[in-house]
This record gives sequence, structure tokens and C-alpha cells, in this order.
Amino acid sequence: MNNVQLQKLVEEISLQYFQKPFLHTAIFNPRLRTTGGRYLLNSHHIEINKKYLDELGEAELIGIIKHELCHYHLHINGKGYQHRDQDFKLLLQKVDAPRYCSSLPSRKDAKSGKMYEYICSQCGIVYRRRKKVDVKRYVCGKCKGKLVLSGKGNH
Repeated sequence: MNNVQLQKLVEEISLQYFQKPFLHTAIFNPRLRTTGGRYLLNSHHIEINKKYLDELGEAELIGIIKHELCHYHLHINGKGYQHRDQDFKLLLQKVDAPRYCSSLPSRKDAKSGKMYEYICSQCGIVYRRRKKVDVKRYVCGKCKGKLVLSGKGNH
């Protein structure tokens, strides 16, 4: 799918689910890393992360488009367009759009990533962390005991 096809798809979804035209530009932005898409307040354009189409398919893409169109139509109409606004939450439900997009399987910091496990030598509490902790600087948050790196973490 290219930008022209994306623009056409966004316009169709806007008419089908919102009964209003999308009068601005929708493009793929290859610089988006941690989000499926974004709505730009100043220009009213929508940018989409193409990796979501490539890795998770068209159904995920359509969900992202519906989510961004919720921001678009509410902002254009002067209603609450932010994630915390009731107008936004209600419109998401009405058009069956996801509140958040799925995480990409290719992301390096996905759940299956490297984990470190630390055990307090005094109270035995276990801490699991993605980043390595300097055990000379940090102590147990519960009893101030010494932390020891366990061999159980998948590192």
C-alpha cells in the first residue's frame, strides 16, 4: 500500500464510520517508532506507521485509522479530542476503534526481551528489571538490604 491508497482508505473509513468527509492528508511516516499513528493538531493531517500494516495486517491498520479519525473529527468539531476526554472515549466505542494499538512483534523492547532478576540478601524479595542495576549503588526498597544478581533471569 502506498500513500495514495492510504489516503483513499482513510477517506472511505471516514465516510463509512463517521458519515463525514476527511478533507486533509493521510500519509505513512517511516519515522514513527512507538505509535501506530498520530493526528497533527495544526495541519489536521494524519500520519500512520507502515510497520503496523506490514507486521499485523490491514485489520490493525483500519483500527489505527479509526482511532486517529476520532481525534480528527472531534478536534474539527470543537469537542474533547484527547484520550482522557469523555467525548473521545464514547466515539471510540461507537465506531469500534481501539484505545491503544497492539505492540509490534519486531520491537526490541517487547515483553520477551532481556530480564534481570535481583534478590535481597536480607528479606529475600525478588526484583525483575529490564535494565541492569548497579548493586553497589542500589539497595532493597523494603529493608535497605544488599541486592544480589540472580542466575534465573533470561539474560
